[in-house]
Amino acid sequence: MTSAVNKTPEIVRSVDQMQQRCLALREAGKRIAFVPTMGWLHEGHLSLLREGRRRGDVLVLSIFVNPTQFGAGEDFDNYPRDLDRDAALAATAGADLIFAPVASDMYPRGYATYVDVEGLTEVLCGASRPGHFRGVTTVVTKLFTIVQPHVALFGQKDFQQLAVIRRMTVDLNLPVEVVGMPIVREADGLAMSSRNVYLSAEQRRQALVLSRALVMAREMAAQGQIAADAVIAELTQLIAAMPDARIDYLQICHQRTLQQQATVDPDSVLLLAVFIGQTRLIDNGFLLDSAPSQG
Repeated sequence: MTSAVNKTPEIVRSVDQMQQRCLALREAGKRIAFVPTMGWLHEGHLSLLREGRRRGDVLVLSIFVNPTQFGAGEDFDNYPRDLDRDAALAATAGADLIFAPVASDMYPRGYATYVDVEGLTEVLCGASRPGHFRGVTTVVTKLFTIVQPHVALFGQKDFQQLAVIRRMTVDLNLPVEVVGMPIVREADGLAMSSRNVYLSAEQRRQALVLSRALVMAREMAAQGQIAADAVIAELTQLIAAMPDARIDYLQICHQRTLQQQATVDPDSVLLLAVFIGQTRLIDNGFLLDSAPSQG
């Protein structure tokens, strides 16, 4: 399934117009691949778009900085935004349509309906960012309803988010195939994130401790250290040595339930959120080579 790469994608602002366009595409027998983002695209997003291009007849990208997933004191107002830049990058990956609504259309006056996924949202990022996942699941449900995709692609860097969206999609019988794609990293190992632009040069150097922690944890597991507490203790010491680092959470969890584990096994994933200065970064990785694919 192909499209002319570098063709400027059409930008659609209206919710109603986007929904009608996508319904018409489905009626015409077109398979819609969808990549939801908050913009400020990087190679991680582009990898999702390229895979979406491969899987669909029509590739749709959404760019929407969703206010309901930001808490008080978070970076909603400062989150990087540049639609022209993003459209140019999306063109290189073959995007056909960009849905870029405004908040007042997505959440009009009197809006009162939200989607909650219990259990998976109460730990990790959900514990430290109350209400975050309610905003995520609500906006993704709305986007699925508007774009009507056959397949939607998400990055595994947001591991908990991917698990939550998969659970929501199954529970609500949403006719969308949810695909998780591997983390894309810089050459030095830092997971690509739109928030990396907040880091100073020195903080950028210190941020490498997240990927170094993953490497250390894998090495410990490979050498037979399967006591989760022992692994976490070593990683905590490693991260604490960075002067600008502050751990939000650092846990070894089961990949599907996200419950903490006492012993490392093939389902174990290390999940970490660390502040480097004021910038909150997340990363994750399986600890044993036999871990199943999340794609």
